[in-house]
Order: sequence, then C-alpha cells, then structure tokens
Amino acid sequence: MSISRTTAILLTSCPDRAGLVREVSRFVNEREGNIVHLDQHVDKEHEQFFMRVEWELGEGIEEEALPAEFTDIAAEHDMDWSLHFSSRRPRLALFVSKEPHCLYDLLCRHASGELPADIPLIIGNHDKLATVAAQFDIPFHCFPITKDTKADQEAAEIALLEEHNIDTIVLARYMQILSPEFCDRYSARVINIHHSFLPAFAGARPYHQAYKRGVKIIGATSHFVTSDLDEGPIIAQDVTPVSHRQSIGELIRLGRDLEKGVLARAVLAHVEHRVLIHGGRTVVFG
Repeated sequence: MSISRTTAILLTSCPDRAGLVREVSRFVNEREGNIVHLDQHVDKEHEQFFMRVEWELGEGIEEEALPAEFTDIAAEHDMDWSLHFSSRRPRLALFVSKEPHCLYDLLCRHASGELPADIPLIIGNHDKLATVAAQFDIPFHCFPITKDTKADQEAAEIALLEEHNIDTIVLARYMQILSPEFCDRYSARVINIHHSFLPAFAGARPYHQAYKRGVKIIGATSHFVTSDLDEGPIIAQDVTPVSHRQSIGELIRLGRDLEKGVLARAVLAHVEHRVLIHGGRTVVFG
C-alpha cells in the first residue's frame, strides 16, 4: 500500500506569456517534486494566465521554505499567487439562522469524510439549530442581532473567529446582512448561497413570488460575499426545470435540494484550493 505524501498546491494568475508552465514545472522539478495535477486557462480577451498545480513534495523539502523560494519567479512574471499544503486542513465556521437543510448537508458531508476541512464551531443569530450542532458534537454560539446590537455582536463574532483561527466562513442560510467592515475583513473568505431568482424575486417568500409568475426554471447560486449584496464572484450554480404542475411546496423542496448541492460544491472547490478570483469573476478548476 502506498503512503500518502504531503502535496503543495500553487494557485497563480498573471499576464499571459510563453514559458509560464515551463517555469513553474522547473521550480517543482528542481525540488524533486512530483506533479500530480496541473490545470491552466488563458483568458484571451484580457491576456491573463491562470494555473493550478499540485505536486508531491520531495524528500527533505520544508514547507515553510517554499513560499520564499518561489518569490523571485512570482515577481519576475508579475504573479498573484498563493501556496497551500495538504498537511493543513482549512478551518470553517458555519453561520446559520433557522433553516437546517444546508447545515445538515455540510455536516453530513464532513462527518463522512467528503469535506476535507475542520469545523470547530457554528454561529447562529437564533438558537433554533443548536440541537443540530449538538448531534454532530460541534460547539454552537448564539449571537442575536438587532440594529442596535449589530456592531457589538459582529465584534464578538470576529473575536471568536480569530480565537479559533478560522480560514473561511460559510453562510449556510444565514439570514443576516454582514456589515461592509466584516465583508472587507474576510474578503474572499465568506461563501454564501441564495436562490437564483435574485434580483427578480428579492425579499421575502421568493418561491411564492416565482409560483405566481409561473416560472419554468429555478436555481441556486453560491458566491463570495462582498459589501455589494449578492453581487460577489460566483463559484457554483445549478438549475432545474419546473412547470405548472409543481406546487409552492414542491418548488421550495426542489430549491432547497439545489441550494444544498450548489453550496457543497462551492465549499469543496474552495477548501481544495481550486478557485481563483480575477476582478469580479472566478476561475474554478475541475
């Protein structure tokens, strides 16, 4: 049986030019690394190069030294880049309100080993889902929020997130708008899920609005959160056809199924370091 070795994952984007794959491959080869995945994309319209490369570390290679060793190559090619290691599992905080479907789905995937991350805490603005957290033996913290308490409660949440070294926040149907300050602090580190009716069916009871309009398709979108509500870079989407035969209840059930799957796909892509952001768009490697 083969022994699993630590891998390094490099995400990079830069102006396109010849020889970029060769340069990175040489860097890996000189350190006796074994490339196991390499994917690239060139945006011809903007002449921008994107790449994700994952390699097994050579014997005696120190993880801590690699970022400094790659700096010269990155500077030479004007790269935006990040380097990650399979030896460090991302740490997630799940934010919830009252709807349990996305929370249950993520926790089940985590418990079954499908989601390679740690979930040290769950935060809610209501305590309704504390029992769900207890079923999975994960601490639940409740921060009720009103207009008058929002700033203080967000400060308390941030302190808790910092205490637990949280990398990414997942809004698993969290029905609170995060402040611009919170969004800026965790830029590209907060993932949300919503129904794809937005903005056509914004506000309360979107499936009821959709039913009245006789929609023929429903969907879900997962995206990074920015201070512009529901306008962040999109990570994953899906749709399903519907017809006049579906009741409001059936639309809601189908919509929740989509929300669960789309959010899980987005979170998995993020924790596996397969997502690059450039401007307001994402490149999501398979």
